[in-house]
Amino acid sequence: MDYEKYEYSDGQNSVNGQSSAGNPNNDVYNMGGYPYGNNETPDRKKKRKKGDGKLSKTVYTFMLAGVVFGVFAGAAFYLITHLIHFVDNKFGDGDENTVITEEQEIEQVPDTVANYTEPEKAAAVVTDVTEVVDRVMPSIVSITSEFTEITSFFGQNFENEAKSSGSGIILGKNDEELLIVSNYHVVADSDKLMVQFINGEVNEAQIKGTDSKRDLAVIAVRLSDLKADTKNKIAIAKMGDSSALKVGEPAIAIGNALGYGQSVTTGVISALNRQIEMSDTGDVSGELIQTDAAINPGNSGGALLNVRGEVIGINSNKIGGGVVEGMGYAIPISSAQPIIENLMNRETKDKVREENKGYLGVTGINVTPDVSKMYGIPKGVYVTQVHEGTAAEKGGIYAGDIIVELDGSGVGSMEDLQGYLQYYEKGESVEVTVMRANSGTYEEQKLTVTLCGSFSID
Repeated sequence: MDYEKYEYSDGQNSVNGQSSAGNPNNDVYNMGGYPYGNNETPDRKKKRKKGDGKLSKTVYTFMLAGVVFGVFAGAAFYLITHLIHFVDNKFGDGDENTVITEEQEIEQVPDTVANYTEPEKAAAVVTDVTEVVDRVMPSIVSITSEFTEITSFFGQNFENEAKSSGSGIILGKNDEELLIVSNYHVVADSDKLMVQFINGEVNEAQIKGTDSKRDLAVIAVRLSDLKADTKNKIAIAKMGDSSALKVGEPAIAIGNALGYGQSVTTGVISALNRQIEMSDTGDVSGELIQTDAAINPGNSGGALLNVRGEVIGINSNKIGGGVVEGMGYAIPISSAQPIIENLMNRETKDKVREENKGYLGVTGINVTPDVSKMYGIPKGVYVTQVHEGTAAEKGGIYAGDIIVELDGSGVGSMEDLQGYLQYYEKGESVEVTVMRANSGTYEEQKLTVTLCGSFSID
């Protein structure tokens, strides 16, 4: 190892401030290019070993040459690579040794997002439904129900005339009537039903048949009451097949939204086979169609359509109660059609006058879904008392029976039973279906009962 030797002008050498007397060679040891000591003076003369400066210059020269070489080598490589690509793209024959660019690599990777292409016949998103609406709107009606609303105030009951709105679908006709399907809750407890057609004509309608459990009803308008212009403009809706529906396909809802008149909303089939609790009774519905097409109060009883204009469901705002925005439900037409056909074949009935009304003669309580589930008994009206000398006693109804149907219409509550009886006169015979306990199980019994007049409750 070479050390640097420093000479001072006074002719003396020192190390760490000490005399060099103990250093016969007068050497000062330096590890970093500077002397160890404190006796530095401005006129100090520095001597370096021969060859030190040339070594440093040589190192710097090699470093500079390396940088220059790297720059030129990189530029040359870049030019040669692009020249090869150019020649290959211009004159190459596409063999396996062809250089592949980044874009070509993406195209050759299968089943990737970058490689995705639209199919030749991609399904178009339905945005224009004017043709479907023009074709179907003549088969949709608005329904107004006039009823008596009872309110209680400080223990006193007050009656007020009220109205509610709904929708309906013209599904057929017979020799005398135009038949319209709607929801049961649209026509329930009605004193008077009015139907408005596409041309604005309004006619009174009567209830043909109802099923409260499935929330379905058929009402009828006499053909003799319709004007010739109305007959020419209305149409019978075409039924579709709701069992063939697929999630994601388009859906169109038409109905008397909020009672302002017919309106149209669009969406898709969001889900199938939904089971939803009814908002007022707590009953769990059957398998329903879920859609994001808006279904609001007044839309109940209207049509849910496919893109071909076929009815695939009957909208019901009652189901779900509108708790969740953007989620509506419809009764599938394929499951509703047998029930509708049965209701269409019923005898059309008008409400009878109060003095002519028929009665069963029972006192009962509602078997709610919760009670049914807790005790394992059928839903309907649990008969707590059969009054002496009444139609129920004579017809074979017993306390403990559960009334589930009256003349083929489902009974879910005392309100349903009383509502049905408004269309039957005293002395008229009806079929009453009850569930009767037998050795721990319930068996169905169909009884023919001749209705009686008013009776007193002891």
